[in-house]
Amino acid sequence: MRDPAKEVMEKAYAKWAPVYDVLCGPVFLNGRRAAAKAAHEVGGRILEIGVGTGLSFDDYDHTTQITGIDISEPMIARARERLASGRYPFVKELRVMDASALDYPDASFDCVVGQFVITLVDNPEQVLSECARVLRPGGQIILVNHLYSEKGIAAAVERLLAQKARKVGLRPEFPFQRLADWARSHGGAELIERRKVKPFGVYTLVRFRRAERERVAA
Repeated sequence: MRDPAKEVMEKAYAKWAPVYDVLCGPVFLNGRRAAAKAAHEVGGRILEIGVGTGLSFDDYDHTTQITGIDISEPMIARARERLASGRYPFVKELRVMDASALDYPDASFDCVVGQFVITLVDNPEQVLSECARVLRPGGQIILVNHLYSEKGIAAAVERLLAQKARKVGLRPEFPFQRLADWARSHGGAELIERRKVKPFGVYTLVRFRRAERERVAA
Protein backbone atom coordinates (compact mmCIF):
# COMPACT_ATOMS: atom_id res chain seq x y z
CA MET A 1 0.00 0.00 0.00
CA ARG A 2 1.10 3.55 -0.66
CA ASP A 3 2.31 5.81 2.12
CA PRO A 4 -0.47 7.80 3.82
CA ALA A 5 -1.23 11.24 2.40
CA LYS A 6 -0.07 14.13 4.55
CA GLU A 7 -3.50 15.77 4.39
CA VAL A 8 -5.16 12.61 5.75
CA MET A 9 -2.79 12.52 8.72
CA GLU A 10 -3.23 16.22 9.46
CA LYS A 11 -7.00 15.85 9.49
CA ALA A 12 -6.87 12.72 11.65
CA TYR A 13 -4.62 14.26 14.28
CA ALA A 14 -6.60 17.49 14.42
CA LYS A 15 -9.43 15.26 15.63
CA TRP A 16 -7.16 13.34 18.00
CA ALA A 17 -5.63 16.41 19.68
CA PRO A 18 -8.32 17.08 22.35
CA VAL A 19 -8.41 13.46 23.55
CA TYR A 20 -4.93 12.22 22.66
CA ASP A 21 -3.47 12.36 26.17
CA VAL A 22 -6.32 10.40 27.74
CA LEU A 23 -6.68 7.75 25.04
CA CYS A 24 -3.11 7.30 23.80
CA GLY A 25 -1.02 8.31 26.81
CA PRO A 26 -1.38 4.99 28.69
CA VAL A 27 -1.23 2.89 25.49
CA PHE A 28 2.09 4.37 24.33
CA LEU A 29 3.65 4.78 27.78
CA ASN A 30 6.22 1.95 27.65
CA GLY A 31 7.32 2.74 24.11
CA ARG A 32 7.57 6.43 24.87
CA ARG A 33 9.70 5.88 27.95
CA ALA A 34 11.98 3.43 26.15
CA ALA A 35 12.66 5.98 23.40
CA ALA A 36 13.23 8.82 25.86
CA LYS A 37 15.60 6.68 27.96
CA ALA A 38 17.67 5.84 24.87
CA ALA A 39 17.74 9.52 23.90
CA HIS A 40 18.72 10.52 27.43
CA GLU A 41 21.77 8.26 27.15
CA VAL A 42 22.86 10.28 24.12
CA GLY A 43 21.93 13.56 25.84
CA GLY A 44 22.52 17.08 24.58
CA ARG A 45 20.33 18.67 21.95
CA ILE A 46 17.36 16.46 21.14
CA LEU A 47 14.91 16.99 18.29
CA GLU A 48 11.62 15.17 18.67
CA ILE A 49 9.68 14.85 15.41
CA GLY A 50 5.96 14.29 15.78
CA VAL A 51 6.10 15.67 19.32
CA GLY A 52 2.31 15.75 19.44
CA THR A 53 0.84 17.16 22.65
CA GLY A 54 4.17 16.96 24.47
CA LEU A 55 3.40 13.83 26.47
CA SER A 56 7.10 12.94 26.39
CA PHE A 57 8.19 16.10 28.24
CA ASP A 58 7.90 14.26 31.56
CA ASP A 59 10.43 11.69 30.31
CA TYR A 60 13.26 14.25 29.91
CA ASP A 61 15.06 16.53 32.35
CA HIS A 62 17.45 19.50 32.63
CA THR A 63 20.37 17.47 31.27
CA THR A 64 18.81 17.66 27.82
CA GLN A 65 17.64 20.45 25.53
CA ILE A 66 14.43 19.55 23.71
CA THR A 67 13.10 20.91 20.43
CA GLY A 68 9.74 19.56 19.30
CA ILE A 69 8.04 19.72 15.91
CA ASP A 70 4.77 18.39 14.58
CA ILE A 71 2.86 18.82 11.35
CA SER A 72 -0.41 19.19 13.28
CA GLU A 73 -1.17 22.73 14.49
CA PRO A 74 -3.76 21.51 17.05
CA MET A 75 -1.23 19.06 18.50
CA ILE A 76 1.45 21.74 18.87
CA ALA A 77 -1.13 24.05 20.46
CA ARG A 78 -1.71 21.42 23.16
CA ALA A 79 2.04 20.99 23.62
CA ARG A 80 2.40 24.75 24.10
CA GLU A 81 -0.30 24.66 26.77
CA ARG A 82 1.68 21.95 28.57
CA LEU A 83 4.89 23.98 28.24
CA ALA A 84 3.16 27.05 29.71
CA SER A 85 2.93 25.24 33.05
CA GLY A 86 6.58 26.15 33.60
CA ARG A 87 7.52 22.58 34.49
CA TYR A 88 9.70 22.00 31.43
CA PRO A 89 12.40 24.70 31.14
CA PHE A 90 14.53 22.25 29.14
CA VAL A 91 12.01 22.39 26.25
CA LYS A 92 13.49 25.19 24.16
CA GLU A 93 11.27 25.32 21.08
CA LEU A 94 8.00 23.99 19.66
CA ARG A 95 7.18 24.51 16.00
CA VAL A 96 4.71 23.40 13.36
CA MET A 97 6.96 21.78 10.77
CA ASP A 98 7.04 19.00 8.19
CA ALA A 99 9.67 16.42 9.18
CA SER A 100 10.44 15.77 5.52
CA ALA A 101 11.75 19.35 5.15
CA LEU A 102 13.35 20.32 8.45
CA ASP A 103 14.11 24.00 8.85
CA TYR A 104 17.37 23.46 10.75
CA PRO A 105 21.00 23.58 9.61
CA ASP A 106 23.12 20.47 9.20
CA ALA A 107 24.45 18.90 12.42
CA SER A 108 22.13 20.90 14.70
CA PHE A 109 21.27 18.05 17.09
CA ASP A 110 22.86 15.22 19.03
CA CYS A 111 19.80 13.00 18.77
CA VAL A 112 16.53 12.84 16.81
CA VAL A 113 13.59 10.96 18.33
CA GLY A 114 10.49 9.77 16.47
CA GLN A 115 7.82 8.22 18.68
CA PHE A 116 4.98 6.52 16.80
CA VAL A 117 5.46 8.76 13.78
CA ILE A 118 7.76 7.25 11.11
CA THR A 119 5.07 4.85 9.88
CA LEU A 120 2.60 7.70 9.37
CA VAL A 121 4.54 10.09 7.15
CA ASP A 122 4.08 10.18 3.38
CA ASN A 123 7.79 9.59 2.65
CA PRO A 124 9.57 7.81 5.53
CA GLU A 125 12.88 7.60 3.68
CA GLN A 126 12.95 11.36 3.10
CA VAL A 127 12.13 11.99 6.75
CA LEU A 128 14.95 9.70 7.86
CA SER A 129 17.38 11.42 5.51
CA GLU A 130 16.39 14.79 6.95
CA CYS A 131 16.85 13.44 10.47
CA ALA A 132 20.34 12.22 9.54
CA ARG A 133 21.18 15.57 7.95
CA VAL A 134 20.44 17.59 11.09
CA LEU A 135 22.41 15.16 13.30
CA ARG A 136 26.00 15.73 14.27
CA PRO A 137 28.38 12.96 13.15
CA GLY A 138 28.01 10.13 15.64
CA GLY A 139 24.54 11.30 16.66
CA GLN A 140 21.58 8.93 16.82
CA ILE A 141 18.10 8.55 15.35
CA ILE A 142 15.82 6.76 17.82
CA LEU A 143 12.47 5.40 16.66
CA VAL A 144 9.76 3.54 18.50
CA ASN A 145 6.75 2.13 16.70
CA HIS A 146 4.53 -0.81 16.11
CA LEU A 147 6.02 -2.51 13.05
CA TYR A 148 4.35 -4.98 10.73
CA SER A 149 4.27 -8.54 12.10
CA GLU A 150 5.23 -9.88 8.62
CA LYS A 151 3.81 -13.38 9.13
CA GLY A 152 1.08 -15.33 10.88
CA ILE A 153 -2.40 -14.32 11.99
CA ALA A 154 -1.24 -10.92 13.28
CA ALA A 155 0.11 -9.98 9.84
CA ALA A 156 -3.14 -11.01 8.17
CA VAL A 157 -5.18 -8.92 10.60
CA GLU A 158 -2.90 -5.91 10.13
CA ARG A 159 -3.28 -6.08 6.35
CA LEU A 160 -7.04 -6.40 6.70
CA LEU A 161 -7.30 -3.35 8.95
CA ALA A 162 -4.75 -1.22 7.11
CA GLN A 163 -7.04 0.88 4.93
CA LYS A 164 -9.54 1.72 7.67
CA ALA A 165 -6.75 2.35 10.17
CA ARG A 166 -5.29 5.15 8.05
CA LYS A 167 -8.48 7.16 8.32
CA VAL A 168 -7.97 7.45 12.06
CA GLY A 169 -4.23 8.13 11.85
CA LEU A 170 -2.82 4.61 12.26
CA ARG A 171 -0.76 2.34 10.03
CA PRO A 172 -0.33 -1.24 11.27
CA GLU A 173 1.30 -2.71 8.14
CA PHE A 174 4.62 -0.83 7.98
CA PRO A 175 7.60 -3.26 7.71
CA PHE A 176 10.97 -2.94 9.45
CA GLN A 177 12.62 -3.77 6.13
CA ARG A 178 11.98 -0.25 4.84
CA LEU A 179 14.01 1.20 7.69
CA ALA A 180 16.84 -1.27 7.14
CA ASP A 181 16.86 -0.62 3.39
CA TRP A 182 17.08 3.12 3.98
CA ALA A 183 20.11 2.69 6.26
CA ARG A 184 21.88 0.51 3.70
CA SER A 185 21.28 2.94 0.86
CA HIS A 186 21.82 6.19 2.71
CA GLY A 187 25.57 5.87 3.15
CA GLY A 188 25.69 7.84 6.36
CA ALA A 189 23.64 5.74 8.78
CA GLU A 190 24.28 2.51 10.65
CA LEU A 191 21.65 0.33 12.32
CA ILE A 192 22.88 -0.21 15.89
CA GLU A 193 19.84 -1.63 17.68
CA ARG A 194 16.49 -3.27 17.03
CA ARG A 195 14.58 -4.69 19.98
CA LYS A 196 11.07 -5.30 21.22
CA VAL A 197 9.90 -3.08 24.06
CA LYS A 198 8.89 -4.93 27.22
CA PRO A 199 6.62 -6.16 28.65
CA PHE A 200 4.53 -7.30 25.69
CA GLY A 201 6.74 -6.60 22.67
CA VAL A 202 4.02 -4.72 20.82
CA TYR A 203 6.42 -1.89 19.97
CA THR A 204 9.91 -2.01 18.49
CA LEU A 205 12.77 0.34 19.36
CA VAL A 206 15.15 1.03 16.46
CA ARG A 207 18.35 3.08 16.67
CA PHE A 208 20.59 4.38 13.90
CA ARG A 209 23.91 6.16 14.30
CA ARG A 210 25.07 8.79 11.85
CA ALA A 211 28.48 7.83 10.55
CA GLU A 212 31.48 9.98 11.40
CA ARG A 213 32.24 9.88 7.68
CA GLU A 214 29.67 8.98 5.08
CA ARG A 215 30.37 6.04 2.78
CA VAL A 216 31.22 6.95 -0.78
CA ALA A 217 29.22 5.08 -3.41
CA ALA A 218 31.33 2.89 -5.69
